[in-house]
Amino acid sequence: MTIKSQTDKVFGVVNHACHKIGRSPESVSVIAVTKYVDHKVASQLVEAGVRHIGENRVDQFLEKYEALKANDNELTWHLIGSLQRRKVKDVINLVDYFHALDSIKLAQEIQKRAQHKIKCFLQVNISGETTKHGFSIEELEDALPELEQCDHIEIVGLMTMAPFGANETTLVNIFRQTKLLQETLRDRRIKNMPMTELSMGMSSDYQLAIQEGATFVRVGTAFFN
Repeated sequence: MTIKSQTDKVFGVVNHACHKIGRSPESVSVIAVTKYVDHKVASQLVEAGVRHIGENRVDQFLEKYEALKANDNELTWHLIGSLQRRKVKDVINLVDYFHALDSIKLAQEIQKRAQHKIKCFLQVNISGETTKHGFSIEELEDALPELEQCDHIEIVGLMTMAPFGANETTLVNIFRQTKLLQETLRDRRIKNMPMTELSMGMSSDYQLAIQEGATFVRVGTAFFN
């Protein structure tokens, strides 16, 4: 199958998932995760209609950004992987959304380096896996007062990752807990935290994530298989 046919298939799944629960497809942004392909393939995605590009690593982000910057007016750039504090200065002012804000120290480094307000998702570890980054619910509550002081950061919502190979019951539980936490924080109207967005769902579970309220889904292999 071609990149164009795969892209049409992914957007078709998104449309179906949205219509199934009465949502507008425009309420979901599909991020094409391009970590396994080069900039030439990423360019084909753009030609096929993709408008959100996501990378996990800083070096790959910078490589894709440089190659595709001629399309910059029509592309939205997402850094979705863990970010080392020493690399913040290299990339943070190029991203439109950073999906993995997982510590106060990282927030303080972004605050220090940002030349404009940076849209960030707080990464939450709803599943409690020790191998995953992110705030637990208890840690998040303690962190909020300090995060509130970072006026160069706009916390637009929450991001979570489900366990690899989780069954549907587990996935639904994690997605629903994340949605409930996002709504609870949104309703508190904390300064610099509109909390209107949810980044959750990947190639194996993005349809289910949409049905549970995701507004951004991070899709990689589904574009290329």
